[in-house]
Parts: sequence; structure tokens; C-alpha cells
Amino acid sequence: MRNTRTLTHRAALTAAAVTAALVLAACGNDSGGGDPGGHSSAPSSTSADAAAGAHNAQDVSFAQGMILHHRQALEMAELAADRASSAGVKGLASRIEKAQGPEIRTLGGWLTSWGEDAPTSSDSTTGSMPGMDHSAGSGMPGMMDGSDMDELAKASGTDFDTMFLTMMIDHHEGAVAMATTEKSKGVHGPATSLADDIITAQTAEIAEMNKLLGRS
Repeated sequence: MRNTRTLTHRAALTAAAVTAALVLAACGNDSGGGDPGGHSSAPSSTSADAAAGAHNAQDVSFAQGMILHHRQALEMAELAADRASSAGVKGLASRIEKAQGPEIRTLGGWLTSWGEDAPTSSDSTTGSMPGMDHSAGSGMPGMMDGSDMDELAKASGTDFDTMFLTMMIDHHEGAVAMATTEKSKGVHGPATSLADDIITAQTAEIAEMNKLLGRS
């Protein structure tokens, strides 16, 4: 009888210990919001969303300025279709249109999501918009003035080719400068990534245009 009572008593103690361990484990899980590590996943997700949408004044200036810059590049590229004589110039102009058109839409989408104004058609004519911050003071680097655009529109054949390439090199160099500033001062990840793409693509096109001009 003693052995039976002893075994029964031990079994009861073991069952109580197991129950206590399960209760403590459950309490530990409850304090962590259901996550085994005691950390809720909601704050990290919220933080990631906030970081993805974070932007500063430089990001806004970059988006607004690059839209204007790209629009002028498209105006120049469109002229090449029936004025250029070089297949190389026509091919380059076509690639510029295909690349920069979608980038304008992307930049405009960011501005809309940030509650900021996007440049209008009249802003594209003047090359600036109210409230824009231009570090150079007089305007964006590489932008052509009205007389430059008028001369390009009147040119044709090899004269057009030379003028287009010379102007577009200056234009691209300005875009690279703007993108470099964005990379160093912007905080919006997609914007700084686009800036890096612009630097890579337009630096390569500058080299291509110099080759077409016989400079290298």
C-alpha cells in the first residue's frame, strides 16, 4: 500500500509541475503579443511603411526639377525624327524619349503622393515653377533658353545633328549634376535610386554623343 501511495503522490507532483510550466509558457507568449520572441510584428511593418514614404525638400525639388528637365529633353528629341540626318542621332533621340517619358510619370506620381505640386506646361516653357529651389540661382543646370530651342527647331541635316548633340551633352551634364545632388541630400529611397540610374544612363549617353561628334 505504501508503494502505491508513494507512486500516486509522485504522479500528482509531476502533473502539477507540468501544468505550472505550461501556464508560465502561456503567460510568456501573451506578454509578447503572440510572437515567440516577445515582439509584435506591427510596429516594424509600420516603420517600414513610414521609411518607404519618407522624403525631404530635396526630394521634392529633384522631382519637380527633373520633370521640367526631362520635358525639354523630350522636346529636343522629338525634333530629331524629321530633322536629323544621322541614324545615330535618330536612334539616340528615340531612346531618350522611351526612357524619360516613363520617368516623368514616376516623378509626377511621387509629387502627387506627397501632396506637392507638379510642374505645368507653362512651367516647362519658363524652365521653372513658383517655389522651386535652384542652387545655381538662375535656373537648372543644362537647360536651354528659348533662343537655343528656336535655333534647333530651324536647323536640319548635319547642322541639326551637330547642334542637337552639343546641346544634349550640356543638357545631360546638367541632369547628372542634379541627380548627384539628389543622391547626396535626398532621403526618399526610390528617388535616390532613380538618380543613380540617371547618372549611369546619361553618363553613357554623353560618351556616345561625344563619339558621334568625333571627340573621342
